Amino acid sequence: MNIILSNASQEPIYVQIKNQIKQSILRGELMEGDPLPSMRKLAKELQISVITTKRAYEELERDGFIISYVGKGSFIAGQNQDLIQERRLQMVEQGLAEIVKESKNLNISLHQLQELVVMLYEEEE
Repeated sequence: MNIILSNASQEPIYVQIKNQIKQSILRGELMEGDPLPSMRKLAKELQISVITTKRAYEELERDGFIISYVGKGSFIAGQNQDLIQERRLQMVEQGLAEIVKESKNLNISLHQLQELVVMLYEEEE
């Protein structure tokens, strides 16, 4: 698992871990039933406290992204595909909202922004 922590981030470390695992699930990189590293192993790899990884895992479990079994570990929970699609759409909307805000700050017109989006969208095909 590739988790990158930033000391410069305003987010606490456990939130960074939680968000990166959640994003991996939503992008389909982690699938139902996939095991997560043990809390101790992940803490050792990231050189952080086990308490921090425990908090991240607890929040992921509370939000329904993982299931933990005593003595067996933590695994990616089964997800409703409609719910995953809705969460992915929310991610896109949030990203676009940030782009629109920044575009307005830079005085980029709606037409210019639309042209840029079309160009980038078609470039990926």
